[in-house]
Amino acid sequence: MKSWWWRGAGVVLLVYVAGVLALMWWWDYEPPHFDVAANAREVTGELGSASRAVTGSVTTAALITSAQTLLDKRGGYLSNDRLPPGVLMDNVPNWEFGVLTATRDLARALRNDLSRSQTQSVEDADLQEADPLFSSPNDRWLLPSSESQYRKAIGHLRAYLARLVGGGQGTAQFYARADNLADYLQVASARLGSLSQRLSAAAGQVRLDTTLAGDPHAQQSSATPPEQFVRTPWTKIDDNFYEARGYAWALREQLEAMRIDFAPILASKNATVSLEQIIRELEESQRALGSPVVLNGRPFGFFANHSLVMAN
Repeated sequence: MKSWWWRGAGVVLLVYVAGVLALMWWWDYEPPHFDVAANAREVTGELGSASRAVTGSVTTAALITSAQTLLDKRGGYLSNDRLPPGVLMDNVPNWEFGVLTATRDLARALRNDLSRSQTQSVEDADLQEADPLFSSPNDRWLLPSSESQYRKAIGHLRAYLARLVGGGQGTAQFYARADNLADYLQVASARLGSLSQRLSAAAGQVRLDTTLAGDPHAQQSSATPPEQFVRTPWTKIDDNFYEARGYAWALREQLEAMRIDFAPILASKNATVSLEQIIRELEESQRALGSPVVLNGRPFGFFANHSLVMAN
């Protein structure tokens, strides 16, 4: 009897492990790119027959769909999972955090700049609610969970978009001005610079102290050595890689949407081609990984260094 019991328990355990591994393989998934123009028509069409294409509708719809994809992709939202297989996975949760970072940045830009005519103007009520909801911790599983907070934020974005495309008294606004676009691109540039530095440290490098940017009168709170060797711990290499992929995925969607909403501004500044080149570089960063793991070979060695390729 004991031998049969142990055999039965072994079979159950084997089936459970096989199921967990199958789910890990199925959930290890990065959503594909979506067409921002078609997406805007679909999202605004869901809001009613009175909806119409207006300035800002493509960018807002892209933000909504990116956040919705974060929650409803294959496997759902994994960053706050406490049970297998989600708790055993780290690539997708780091991808999710990259998408969430880009989502938070654009939601804050919408609240503070894009929806306001000037700094003294009143904030949009829905965006005022959406911004802090997106800032909720990404790994919270107790009530209110991360997913519930983000879904509430998406609801407020939909309400803002409904007023934006519906027109009428008290409608929402989206100001496609050069200064608003420049401010947002500066935030995105800082994010990309930070991710690039973290990715470049995968192979280890000696960095000079450039914190004061050569300004003889600049000061900082504590002294730093003139040279410093930085190297990413091997346990964080794939984390940084997938976080960068997630951020680049969301940023590409946002910039493609802004290319439409800010088309007159970009044309007047002769910057359309420059933005298209940035989008093309982000598209290259989304190419499928031809390896089951993130390789960290020497920069000019026999094996690839995927982190350095992503940093470029």
